[in-house]
Amino acid sequence: MAVGIFDSGLGGLTVLEAARQRLPDVQFLYFADSAHAPYGVRDADDIYQLTNRAVHELWSRGCNLVILACNTASAAALRRIQENGVPEGRRVLGVFVPLIEALTEREWGDNSPPREVETKHVALFATPATVSSRAFQRELAFRAIGVDVEAQSCGGVVDAIEEGDMILAEALVRSHVEALKRKMPHPEAAILGCTHYPLMQDSFQQALGADVKVFSQAKLVADSLADYLSRHPGMEGEGESGYLTTGDPNRVSDRATRFLRREIRFQSA
Repeated sequence: MAVGIFDSGLGGLTVLEAARQRLPDVQFLYFADSAHAPYGVRDADDIYQLTNRAVHELWSRGCNLVILACNTASAAALRRIQENGVPEGRRVLGVFVPLIEALTEREWGDNSPPREVETKHVALFATPATVSSRAFQRELAFRAIGVDVEAQSCGGVVDAIEEGDMILAEALVRSHVEALKRKMPHPEAAILGCTHYPLMQDSFQQALGADVKVFSQAKLVADSLADYLSRHPGMEGEGESGYLTTGDPNRVSDRATRFLRREIRFQSA
């Protein structure tokens, strides 16, 4: 038994790395649907079908708990998967809630009514599919009132990161931040709503300015996962660990090695 971590590509590796540092005794099996990446330009039904297939594959390999380390999948597929029924003893969780709880300064599992929070103007940077889903705003409304969210669709950033073109990625980040600021000149906080974006956090911070608090997901999700496993110990354990991909294992391995700057070897799913 291991914890499954799913992403359409390599962005979820940022969550996996943070989770391994936070939980060194837990086994993780990473699944990248590289053959169908990126998800951010697909429609909601397509994203659901692909995500649901991957989740069931991880369940079949003994991962009772699967983390959707992909904001697009969390936005477009998580609720539908849960509503269609999750088998007994299995769980699938997304990455939005830990981020929103940090933004609204609520403890894990705090289900009290939404309340006023200090941060009123929030910039959201995400893929086109995540932005169009409005899932972040929906989840935020359960926990906070009076928060103005301005979303910026960041087309091209994921593709540039996946291809290792960080110069292009930095230029795109600057362009998207400039576009956001034309709509919201003075954001108080910024949400990096894609697990690829932690690699560009310094670029986002520089473009936004030092006075904007930037929230990134990897560590927040890892901390929330540690809390969840402490309350559900049956969800962790020893088992198969490693890296699976629906794409070309050699090509994905080379890109992942550049992505994390250490050798990563994928196998065919």
